[in-house]
Amino acid sequence: MPIPHGTGLDPAVLHAMRRWPDVPHAYGWLSLDARGRWRLHEDGRAGEGGPGEPIAHPGIVAFIGRNYAADPQGRWYFQNGPQRVYVRLDAAPYILRLAADGRSLETHTGLPAGDPREWWLDDAGNLHARAAPGPGRILDRDLAAVAAGLRTAAGLPLTEALAGLPELPAAPPPQRPRPLLELLDPAGRAVALYRCPAAELPARLGFDPDPRPGAAVR
Repeated sequence: MPIPHGTGLDPAVLHAMRRWPDVPHAYGWLSLDARGRWRLHEDGRAGEGGPGEPIAHPGIVAFIGRNYAADPQGRWYFQNGPQRVYVRLDAAPYILRLAADGRSLETHTGLPAGDPREWWLDDAGNLHARAAPGPGRILDRDLAAVAAGLRTAAGLPLTEALAGLPELPAAPPPQRPRPLLELLDPAGRAVALYRCPAAELPARLGFDPDPRPGAAVR
């Protein structure tokens, strides 16, 4: 099993991967919901859409978060010792929330999200970002605060700028839609906001929401 250079996986996990390099991957046992909660599917049927059981133990939650990564096909997984456990994503690879300072964003695993390089608004009103650790959706309870804190070049809050804008036709992948608006990041740099249907977001942001064995390389 190839081990990515510069990985942040636990040392014990790296040791297990080197010692047992050929353990088969697991599919259908783990999902990540739209609130950033890991869920276990004891019957291995995550691909059938069931909610699974929430994993609540803080130590296990932290262990999964530390050993969470993506493969070259955009499939996200939890490296459980020598075994790679692929994750069904109900929203995005990361759920982004406001950090303790009330301004910056962090992932559901506690990583700093940095300043997003792109923003995406889906047809259900969810806000997504191409963040430093990977693609993420803003946590629903923080959405209003995050949107109110985003400004256009004219100084309008995003919530005001979106009011009254017409719906734009979605451009099918791989064609890229035109930016809906230009937003300013904390350093004053322009960052594009795009809009597209939620069903298109995995292709736009480069992740597989439901990994299956034998998936084609993107």
